[in-house]
Amino acid sequence: MLSKTRHVAWMLMIALVATGLGAAAGAAEGKININAASVEQLALLPRIGPAVAQRIIEFREENGDFKSAEDLMLVRGIGEKTYERLAPYIALSGKTTLSEKVRSSRGDAEGDERR
Repeated sequence: MLSKTRHVAWMLMIALVATGLGAAAGAAEGKININAASVEQLALLPRIGPAVAQRIIEFREENGDFKSAEDLMLVRGIGEKTYERLAPYIALSGKTTLSEKVRSSRGDAEGDERR
């Protein structure tokens, strides 16, 4: 049987994991407006480097603003897995508030490069 102190510590740890606070404690916060962001701002997204960020801007210039966040998967180098990792950090309007690079849990490759 666990001591009272250990029991309380164990329950606190379970509560943090259950609410996601344990994993999010060191995570970057904020959003990137994909319809207005610069190359430097887009490169803050997980798995997005300068080359893919430039392709996002070129796609936006050629096709107009993104109508949905999922349209990012039309950009060469952004596949489903990359999109899933960056989706929590993107917005279609409003101010860009993300100010630091979001590190991906599986490394920071520049994109899927599946296309």
